[in-house]
Amino acid sequence: MTTNNVITTDFSRLPLSTELLANLDSLDYKVMTPIQENSLPAILNGKDVLAQAKTGSGKTAAFGIGILHKLDVKTYQTQSLVLCPTRELADQVSKEIRRLARTISNTKIVTLCGGTPMHPQLVSLEHKPHIVVGTPGRILKHLKKGSLNLDSLTVLVLDEADRMLDMGFYDDIMRVINLAPAKRQTLLFSATFSDEMKIVSNSIQKDPTNISIEATHDNLTLQQVFYKIKNATRTNTLISLLKHYHPESSIVFCNRKQQCKELADDLERNGFHALALHGDLEQKERNQVLTRFSNKSSSILVATDVAARGLDVKDLQAVINYELSPDPEIHIHRIGRTGRAGNEGLAISMFTSNELFRIEAIEDYQNNSVTIENISSLKDRDNFKLVPPMVTLSISAGRKNKVRPGDILGALTATTELSGKQIGKIDLFDTLTYVAVERAIADKALKILSQGKIKGRKYRLQILY
Repeated sequence: MTTNNVITTDFSRLPLSTELLANLDSLDYKVMTPIQENSLPAILNGKDVLAQAKTGSGKTAAFGIGILHKLDVKTYQTQSLVLCPTRELADQVSKEIRRLARTISNTKIVTLCGGTPMHPQLVSLEHKPHIVVGTPGRILKHLKKGSLNLDSLTVLVLDEADRMLDMGFYDDIMRVINLAPAKRQTLLFSATFSDEMKIVSNSIQKDPTNISIEATHDNLTLQQVFYKIKNATRTNTLISLLKHYHPESSIVFCNRKQQCKELADDLERNGFHALALHGDLEQKERNQVLTRFSNKSSSILVATDVAARGLDVKDLQAVINYELSPDPEIHIHRIGRTGRAGNEGLAISMFTSNELFRIEAIEDYQNNSVTIENISSLKDRDNFKLVPPMVTLSISAGRKNKVRPGDILGALTATTELSGKQIGKIDLFDTLTYVAVERAIADKALKILSQGKIKGRKYRLQILY
Protein backbone atom coordinates (compact mmCIF):
# COMPACT_ATOMS: atom_id res chain seq x y z
CA MET A 1 0.00 0.00 0.00
CA THR A 2 1.39 3.42 -0.95
CA THR A 3 0.05 6.77 0.21
CA ASN A 4 0.97 10.37 -0.40
CA ASN A 5 -2.41 11.84 0.52
CA VAL A 6 -2.83 14.35 3.30
CA ILE A 7 -4.94 12.78 6.05
CA THR A 8 -5.26 15.62 8.54
CA THR A 9 -3.15 18.56 9.66
CA ASP A 10 -4.35 18.96 13.23
CA PHE A 11 -2.93 16.74 16.01
CA SER A 12 -6.18 17.10 17.96
CA ARG A 13 -7.99 15.00 15.34
CA LEU A 14 -5.81 11.99 16.12
CA PRO A 15 -6.91 9.42 18.73
CA LEU A 16 -4.32 10.54 21.29
CA SER A 17 -4.66 10.86 25.07
CA THR A 18 -5.63 14.19 26.58
CA GLU A 19 -2.24 14.38 28.33
CA LEU A 20 -0.28 13.80 25.13
CA LEU A 21 -2.36 16.31 23.17
CA ALA A 22 -1.90 18.92 25.92
CA ASN A 23 1.86 18.42 25.84
CA LEU A 24 1.97 18.68 22.04
CA ASP A 25 0.07 21.96 22.32
CA SER A 26 2.51 23.25 24.96
CA LEU A 27 5.38 22.38 22.61
CA ASP A 28 3.58 24.38 19.90
CA TYR A 29 3.07 21.21 17.83
CA LYS A 30 -0.27 22.21 16.34
CA VAL A 31 -0.02 21.44 12.62
CA MET A 32 1.54 18.22 11.41
CA THR A 33 4.37 18.11 8.90
CA PRO A 34 3.78 16.02 5.73
CA ILE A 35 5.59 12.97 7.11
CA GLN A 36 3.54 13.16 10.31
CA GLU A 37 0.18 13.61 8.63
CA ASN A 38 0.86 10.72 6.24
CA SER A 39 2.44 8.26 8.69
CA LEU A 40 0.74 8.83 12.05
CA PRO A 41 -2.67 7.37 11.15
CA ALA A 42 -1.00 4.12 10.05
CA ILE A 43 1.39 4.12 13.03
CA LEU A 44 -1.43 4.68 15.54
CA ASN A 45 -3.39 1.91 13.82
CA GLY A 46 -0.53 -0.51 14.58
CA LYS A 47 0.62 -0.98 10.98
CA ASP A 48 4.21 -1.37 9.87
CA VAL A 49 5.48 1.72 8.05
CA LEU A 50 8.26 2.20 5.49
CA ALA A 51 8.76 5.96 5.21
CA GLN A 52 11.09 8.11 3.13
CA ALA A 53 11.56 11.71 4.28
CA LYS A 54 14.31 14.29 4.22
CA THR A 55 16.29 15.49 7.23
CA GLY A 56 14.30 17.86 9.44
CA SER A 57 10.91 16.60 8.28
CA GLY A 58 9.58 15.80 11.77
CA LYS A 59 9.89 12.02 11.60
CA THR A 60 11.21 11.70 15.18
CA ALA A 61 7.99 13.20 16.51
CA ALA A 62 6.02 10.88 14.21
CA PHE A 63 7.41 7.65 15.60
CA GLY A 64 7.86 9.15 19.09
CA ILE A 65 4.14 9.91 19.31
CA GLY A 66 3.38 6.41 18.04
CA ILE A 67 5.62 4.85 20.70
CA LEU A 68 4.05 6.88 23.52
CA HIS A 69 0.52 6.20 22.29
CA LYS A 70 1.10 2.46 22.68
CA LEU A 71 3.15 2.67 25.91
CA ASP A 72 1.94 0.97 29.11
CA VAL A 73 3.84 2.82 31.85
CA LYS A 74 2.61 0.41 34.52
CA THR A 75 4.46 -2.45 32.83
CA TYR A 76 8.15 -2.10 33.67
CA GLN A 77 9.51 -3.86 30.61
CA THR A 78 11.23 -2.62 27.47
CA GLN A 79 8.35 -2.04 25.07
CA SER A 80 10.01 0.08 22.36
CA LEU A 81 13.46 0.09 20.76
CA VAL A 82 14.82 2.77 18.42
CA LEU A 83 18.01 1.95 16.49
CA CYS A 84 20.08 4.90 15.21
CA PRO A 85 23.31 5.07 13.18
CA THR A 86 25.20 7.53 15.41
CA ARG A 87 25.49 8.56 19.05
CA GLU A 88 24.50 12.12 18.14
CA LEU A 89 21.26 11.03 16.54
CA ALA A 90 20.46 8.60 19.36
CA ASP A 91 20.94 11.35 21.93
CA GLN A 92 18.74 13.73 19.94
CA VAL A 93 16.00 11.11 19.52
CA SER A 94 16.06 10.41 23.27
CA LYS A 95 15.72 14.11 24.06
CA GLU A 96 12.79 14.52 21.67
CA ILE A 97 10.91 11.50 23.07
CA ARG A 98 11.51 12.80 26.61
CA ARG A 99 9.99 16.13 25.60
CA LEU A 100 7.00 14.37 24.08
CA ALA A 101 6.60 12.25 27.24
CA ARG A 102 6.68 15.12 29.75
CA THR A 103 3.04 14.63 30.77
CA ILE A 104 3.28 10.83 30.99
CA SER A 105 4.49 10.17 34.53
CA ASN A 106 7.27 7.67 35.32
CA THR A 107 8.28 7.05 31.70
CA LYS A 108 11.82 5.68 31.70
CA ILE A 109 13.91 6.24 28.56
CA VAL A 110 17.50 4.97 28.31
CA THR A 111 20.14 5.75 25.68
CA LEU A 112 22.65 2.98 24.92
CA CYS A 113 25.52 3.86 22.57
CA GLY A 114 29.07 2.75 21.98
CA GLY A 115 32.00 4.98 22.87
CA THR A 116 30.71 5.42 26.42
CA PRO A 117 31.40 3.26 29.53
CA MET A 118 29.27 0.14 30.00
CA HIS A 119 28.97 0.33 33.80
CA PRO A 120 26.63 3.36 34.03
CA GLN A 121 24.45 1.78 31.35
CA LEU A 122 24.33 -1.52 33.28
CA VAL A 123 23.29 0.35 36.43
CA SER A 124 20.56 2.19 34.54
CA LEU A 125 19.25 -1.07 33.08
CA GLU A 126 18.83 -2.66 36.53
CA HIS A 127 15.42 -0.98 36.59
CA LYS A 128 14.00 -1.88 33.20
CA PRO A 129 13.30 1.05 30.88
CA HIS A 130 10.11 1.43 28.87
CA ILE A 131 11.95 2.82 25.84
CA VAL A 132 15.52 2.19 24.67
CA VAL A 133 17.31 4.28 22.04
CA GLY A 134 20.77 3.29 20.85
CA THR A 135 23.26 2.23 18.21
CA PRO A 136 23.13 -1.36 16.89
CA GLY A 137 26.53 -2.50 18.21
CA ARG A 138 25.96 -1.43 21.81
CA ILE A 139 22.36 -2.68 21.83
CA LEU A 140 23.58 -6.08 20.63
CA LYS A 141 26.27 -6.15 23.33
CA HIS A 142 23.66 -5.61 26.05
CA LEU A 143 21.39 -8.25 24.55
CA LYS A 144 24.23 -10.79 24.55
CA LYS A 145 25.15 -9.83 28.11
CA GLY A 146 21.55 -10.26 29.25
CA SER A 147 21.34 -6.72 30.62
CA LEU A 148 18.67 -5.91 28.00
CA ASN A 149 15.68 -8.09 27.19
CA LEU A 150 13.28 -7.60 24.28
CA ASP A 151 10.65 -10.23 25.14
CA SER A 152 8.03 -7.51 25.77
CA LEU A 153 8.94 -5.39 22.74
CA THR A 154 5.95 -4.08 20.80
CA VAL A 155 7.53 -1.36 18.62
CA LEU A 156 10.86 -1.49 16.76
CA VAL A 157 12.07 1.65 14.93
CA LEU A 158 14.98 1.87 12.50
CA ASP A 159 15.78 5.58 12.20
CA GLU A 160 17.99 6.74 9.30
CA ALA A 161 18.00 3.13 8.15
CA ASP A 162 19.86 3.91 4.92
CA ARG A 163 22.66 5.53 6.91
CA MET A 164 22.95 2.44 9.14
CA LEU A 165 23.29 0.23 6.08
CA ASP A 166 25.90 2.58 4.59
CA MET A 167 27.88 2.30 7.83
CA GLY A 168 27.89 -1.51 7.71
CA PHE A 169 25.39 -2.19 10.49
CA TYR A 170 23.29 -4.69 8.52
CA ASP A 171 24.52 -7.80 10.36
CA ASP A 172 24.17 -6.21 13.81
CA ILE A 173 20.68 -4.97 12.96
CA MET A 174 19.56 -8.42 11.86
CA ARG A 175 21.04 -10.01 14.99
CA VAL A 176 19.11 -7.55 17.16
CA ILE A 177 15.89 -8.22 15.23
CA ASN A 178 16.35 -11.98 15.60
CA LEU A 179 16.29 -11.47 19.38
CA ALA A 180 13.04 -9.48 19.21
CA PRO A 181 9.51 -10.92 19.17
CA ALA A 182 8.17 -11.76 15.72
CA LYS A 183 4.85 -10.15 16.65
CA ARG A 184 5.65 -6.45 16.79
CA GLN A 185 5.19 -3.19 14.91
CA THR A 186 8.22 -2.25 12.79
CA LEU A 187 8.73 1.35 11.64
CA LEU A 188 11.51 1.98 9.12
CA PHE A 189 12.46 5.60 8.38
CA SER A 190 14.96 6.42 5.66
CA ALA A 191 16.07 9.36 3.53
CA THR A 192 16.35 7.11 0.45
CA PHE A 193 14.70 3.98 -0.93
CA SER A 194 17.56 1.84 -2.25
CA ASP A 195 17.20 -1.74 -3.44
CA GLU A 196 18.96 -2.86 -0.26
CA MET A 197 16.40 -0.92 1.79
CA LYS A 198 13.55 -2.74 0.04
CA ILE A 199 15.22 -6.09 0.77
CA VAL A 200 15.54 -5.20 4.46
CA SER A 201 11.92 -4.06 4.59
CA ASN A 202 10.71 -7.28 2.97
CA SER A 203 12.60 -9.35 5.53
CA ILE A 204 11.54 -7.51 8.71
CA GLN A 205 8.16 -5.88 7.95
CA LYS A 206 4.66 -7.19 7.26
CA ASP A 207 2.60 -5.44 4.57
CA PRO A 208 4.05 -2.00 5.41
CA THR A 209 2.39 1.26 4.48
CA ASN A 210 4.82 2.95 2.06
CA ILE A 211 5.17 6.71 2.42
CA SER A 212 7.42 8.94 0.34
CA ILE A 213 7.80 12.63 1.03
CA GLU A 214 9.68 14.85 -1.45
CA ALA A 215 13.43 14.52 -0.72
CA THR A 216 14.60 17.80 -2.21
CA HIS A 217 14.21 21.24 -0.67
CA ASP A 218 11.77 24.07 -1.20
CA ASN A 219 13.45 26.83 -3.19
CA LEU A 220 11.13 29.35 -1.53
CA THR A 221 12.70 28.75 1.89
CA LEU A 222 16.22 27.63 0.93
CA GLN A 223 18.55 29.84 -1.09
CA GLN A 224 21.33 27.73 -2.62
CA VAL A 225 24.40 29.45 -4.10
CA PHE A 226 27.63 28.04 -5.57
CA TYR A 227 30.99 29.81 -5.92
CA LYS A 228 33.76 28.67 -8.25
CA ILE A 229 37.16 29.02 -6.56
CA LYS A 230 40.78 27.99 -6.79
CA ASN A 231 41.75 25.32 -4.27
CA ALA A 232 44.51 27.46 -2.76
CA THR A 233 42.00 30.21 -1.91
CA ARG A 234 39.44 27.96 -0.21
CA THR A 235 39.92 29.21 3.38
CA ASN A 236 40.20 32.88 2.37
CA THR A 237 37.02 32.53 0.31
CA LEU A 238 35.23 31.00 3.30
CA ILE A 239 36.22 34.00 5.41
CA SER A 240 34.97 36.34 2.67
CA LEU A 241 31.67 34.44 2.56
CA LEU A 242 31.23 34.80 6.31
CA LYS A 243 31.99 38.52 6.13
CA HIS A 244 29.58 39.00 3.22
CA TYR A 245 26.61 36.96 4.52
CA HIS A 246 27.43 37.27 8.27
CA PRO A 247 25.23 34.34 9.40
CA GLU A 248 24.74 34.23 13.18
CA SER A 249 25.06 30.44 13.10
CA SER A 250 26.41 28.15 10.40
CA ILE A 251 27.69 24.62 9.85
CA VAL A 252 30.76 24.34 7.62
CA PHE A 253 31.14 20.86 6.12
CA CYS A 254 34.49 19.23 5.39
CA ASN A 255 35.20 15.75 4.04
CA ARG A 256 38.08 14.86 6.38
CA LYS A 257 38.44 14.82 10.18
CA GLN A 258 41.86 16.47 10.35
CA GLN A 259 40.67 19.27 8.11
CA CYS A 260 37.89 20.13 10.60
CA LYS A 261 40.33 20.87 13.42
CA GLU A 262 42.72 22.80 11.18
CA LEU A 263 39.93 24.90 9.67
CA ALA A 264 38.37 25.67 13.06
CA ASP A 265 41.78 26.87 14.27
CA ASP A 266 42.21 29.02 11.13
CA LEU A 267 38.82 30.62 11.69
CA GLU A 268 39.64 31.32 15.34
CA ARG A 269 42.85 33.08 14.30
CA ASN A 270 40.78 35.26 11.99
CA GLY A 271 38.36 36.37 14.70
CA PHE A 272 35.57 33.83 14.29
CA HIS A 273 34.32 31.61 17.12
CA ALA A 274 34.41 28.08 15.66
CA LEU A 275 34.24 24.56 17.08
CA ALA A 276 35.14 21.29 15.34
CA LEU A 277 32.99 18.13 15.33
CA HIS A 278 34.36 14.87 13.93
CA GLY A 279 34.66 11.17 14.64
CA ASP A 280 37.83 11.32 16.76
CA LEU A 281 36.18 13.23 19.61
CA GLU A 282 35.26 11.43 22.83
CA GLN A 283 31.57 11.43 23.73
CA LYS A 284 32.05 14.05 26.46
CA GLU A 285 33.80 16.32 23.94
CA ARG A 286 31.07 15.79 21.36
CA ASN A 287 28.37 16.64 23.87
CA GLN A 288 30.14 19.84 24.83
CA VAL A 289 30.73 20.93 21.22
CA LEU A 290 27.13 20.28 20.14
CA THR A 291 25.73 21.93 23.26
CA ARG A 292 27.82 25.08 22.86
CA PHE A 293 26.87 25.40 19.21
CA SER A 294 23.15 24.75 19.71
CA ASN A 295 22.89 27.16 22.65
CA LYS A 296 24.47 29.99 20.59
CA SER A 297 27.79 30.05 22.47
CA SER A 298 29.62 29.42 19.20
CA SER A 299 28.82 30.84 15.78
CA ILE A 300 30.37 28.18 13.54
CA LEU A 301 30.44 24.39 13.70
CA VAL A 302 33.06 22.82 11.39
CA ALA A 303 31.99 19.23 10.84
CA THR A 304 32.33 16.06 8.84
CA ASP A 305 29.23 14.22 7.68
CA VAL A 306 28.88 12.68 11.14
CA ALA A 307 26.90 15.88 11.78
CA ALA A 308 24.86 15.80 8.57
CA ARG A 309 21.99 13.96 10.18
CA GLY A 310 20.34 14.02 13.57
CA LEU A 311 21.37 17.50 14.65
CA ASP A 312 18.56 19.61 16.03
CA VAL A 313 19.87 23.17 15.85
CA LYS A 314 17.14 25.78 16.01
CA ASP A 315 17.34 28.71 13.58
CA LEU A 316 20.47 27.54 11.75
CA GLN A 317 20.98 30.33 9.26
CA ALA A 318 23.50 28.79 6.88
CA VAL A 319 25.19 25.62 5.71
CA ILE A 320 28.51 26.10 3.92
CA ASN A 321 30.14 23.30 1.95
CA TYR A 322 33.86 23.98 2.33
CA GLU A 323 34.21 20.93 0.10
CA LEU A 324 31.52 19.32 -2.01
CA SER A 325 30.50 15.82 -1.02
CA PRO A 326 31.23 13.16 -3.66
CA ASP A 327 27.61 12.01 -3.22
CA PRO A 328 24.78 14.38 -4.31
CA GLU A 329 22.45 12.65 -1.85
CA ILE A 330 24.74 13.59 1.04
CA HIS A 331 24.85 17.13 -0.34
CA ILE A 332 21.05 17.30 0.02
CA HIS A 333 21.25 15.99 3.58
CA ARG A 334 23.88 18.60 4.44
CA ILE A 335 21.92 21.58 3.17
CA GLY A 336 18.78 20.19 4.82
CA ARG A 337 20.10 21.41 8.19
CA THR A 338 19.00 24.96 7.28
CA GLY A 339 15.67 26.31 6.00
CA ARG A 340 13.71 23.98 8.31
CA ALA A 341 10.14 24.26 9.58
CA GLY A 342 9.32 26.94 7.04
CA ASN A 343 12.20 29.22 8.05
CA GLU A 344 14.45 30.77 5.44
CA GLY A 345 17.85 29.15 5.01
CA LEU A 346 21.06 29.67 3.08
CA ALA A 347 23.23 26.94 1.53
CA ILE A 348 26.61 28.00 0.09
CA SER A 349 28.99 25.67 -1.71
CA MET A 350 32.51 26.14 -3.02
CA PHE A 351 33.82 24.13 -5.95
CA THR A 352 36.84 24.05 -8.26
CA SER A 353 36.89 23.67 -12.04
CA ASN A 354 37.66 19.96 -11.80
CA GLU A 355 34.50 19.44 -9.70
CA LEU A 356 32.02 20.56 -12.35
CA PHE A 357 30.86 16.95 -12.73
CA ARG A 358 29.71 17.07 -9.08
CA ILE A 359 27.66 20.18 -9.77
CA GLU A 360 26.01 18.33 -12.66
CA ALA A 361 25.28 15.36 -10.39
CA ILE A 362 23.60 17.68 -7.85
CA GLU A 363 21.50 19.27 -10.60
CA ASP A 364 20.43 15.84 -11.85
CA TYR A 365 19.58 14.67 -8.34
CA GLN A 366 17.47 17.70 -7.43
CA ASN A 367 16.11 18.03 -10.99
CA ASN A 368 16.93 21.73 -10.96
CA SER A 369 19.82 23.91 -12.12
CA VAL A 370 22.01 25.63 -9.52
CA THR A 371 22.94 29.28 -9.15
CA ILE A 372 26.65 30.07 -9.59
CA GLU A 373 27.88 33.46 -8.39
CA ASN A 374 31.25 35.15 -8.92
CA ILE A 375 33.39 35.59 -5.81
CA SER A 376 34.09 39.15 -6.95
CA SER A 377 30.52 39.98 -5.90
CA LEU A 378 31.36 39.35 -2.23
CA LYS A 379 31.58 42.45 -0.07
CA ASP A 380 34.48 41.96 2.34
CA ARG A 381 33.88 44.07 5.44
CA ASP A 382 37.10 45.11 7.18
CA ASN A 383 37.54 44.17 10.85
CA PHE A 384 34.27 42.23 10.85
CA LYS A 385 33.99 39.88 13.82
CA LEU A 386 31.31 37.26 14.37
CA VAL A 387 30.82 37.10 18.15
CA PRO A 388 28.30 34.60 19.55
CA PRO A 389 25.70 36.17 21.86
CA MET A 390 26.00 33.55 24.62
CA VAL A 391 28.70 31.92 26.76
CA THR A 392 28.46 28.46 28.31
CA LEU A 393 29.06 27.69 32.00
CA SER A 394 29.97 24.10 32.90
CA ILE A 395 28.74 22.73 36.25
CA SER A 396 30.04 19.43 37.68
CA ALA A 397 26.55 18.12 38.49
CA GLY A 398 23.88 16.47 36.39
CA ARG A 399 20.99 14.05 36.37
CA LYS A 400 22.71 11.65 38.76
CA ASN A 401 22.95 14.49 41.29
CA LYS A 402 19.17 15.00 40.94
CA VAL A 403 19.81 18.49 39.56
CA ARG A 404 17.05 20.00 37.42
CA PRO A 405 17.05 23.03 35.10
CA GLY A 406 14.87 24.87 37.59
CA ASP A 407 17.54 24.44 40.29
CA ILE A 408 20.17 26.08 38.07
CA LEU A 409 17.86 28.91 37.05
CA GLY A 410 16.91 29.48 40.68
CA ALA A 411 20.54 29.65 41.79
CA LEU A 412 21.40 32.16 39.05
CA THR A 413 18.47 34.47 39.74
CA ALA A 414 18.40 34.12 43.55
CA THR A 415 20.23 37.42 44.14
CA THR A 416 17.96 39.25 41.62
CA GLU A 417 21.12 40.63 39.93
CA LEU A 418 20.28 38.49 36.89
CA SER A 419 16.91 37.93 35.25
CA GLY A 420 15.62 34.73 33.69
CA LYS A 421 15.68 36.43 30.27
CA GLN A 422 19.48 36.56 30.45
CA ILE A 423 19.71 32.77 30.86
CA GLY A 424 19.60 30.57 27.75
CA LYS A 425 19.45 26.80 27.25
CA ILE A 426 20.23 24.50 30.16
CA ASP A 427 21.44 21.05 29.06
CA LEU A 428 21.71 18.26 31.62
CA PHE A 429 23.89 15.18 31.19
CA ASP A 430 24.60 12.42 33.73
CA THR A 431 27.37 14.23 35.63
CA LEU A 432 27.58 17.62 33.92
CA THR A 433 25.28 20.54 33.21
CA TYR A 434 25.87 23.25 30.62
CA VAL A 435 24.04 26.55 30.96
CA ALA A 436 24.13 29.35 28.38
CA VAL A 437 24.15 32.94 29.65
CA GLU A 438 24.36 36.23 27.81
CA ARG A 439 27.99 37.06 27.04
CA ALA A 440 27.83 40.40 28.87
CA ILE A 441 26.89 38.78 32.20
CA ALA A 442 29.01 35.60 32.00
CA ASP A 443 31.52 36.65 34.67
CA LYS A 444 28.76 37.79 37.00
CA ALA A 445 26.86 34.51 36.51
CA LEU A 446 30.01 32.55 37.34
CA LYS A 447 30.56 34.64 40.47
CA ILE A 448 26.97 34.15 41.64
CA LEU A 449 27.19 30.37 41.27
CA SER A 450 30.66 30.29 42.89
CA GLN A 451 29.45 32.20 45.95
CA GLY A 452 26.11 30.43 46.18
CA LYS A 453 24.86 26.86 46.20
CA ILE A 454 22.77 24.60 43.97
CA LYS A 455 20.28 22.54 46.00
CA GLY A 456 22.36 23.23 49.07
CA ARG A 457 25.65 22.06 47.58
CA LYS A 458 28.65 23.63 45.91
CA TYR A 459 29.95 22.23 42.62
CA ARG A 460 32.97 22.84 40.40
CA LEU A 461 32.37 25.51 37.80
CA GLN A 462 34.05 26.48 34.54
CA ILE A 463 33.38 29.16 31.96
CA LEU A 464 33.85 28.05 28.35
CA TYR A 465 34.82 30.93 26.10
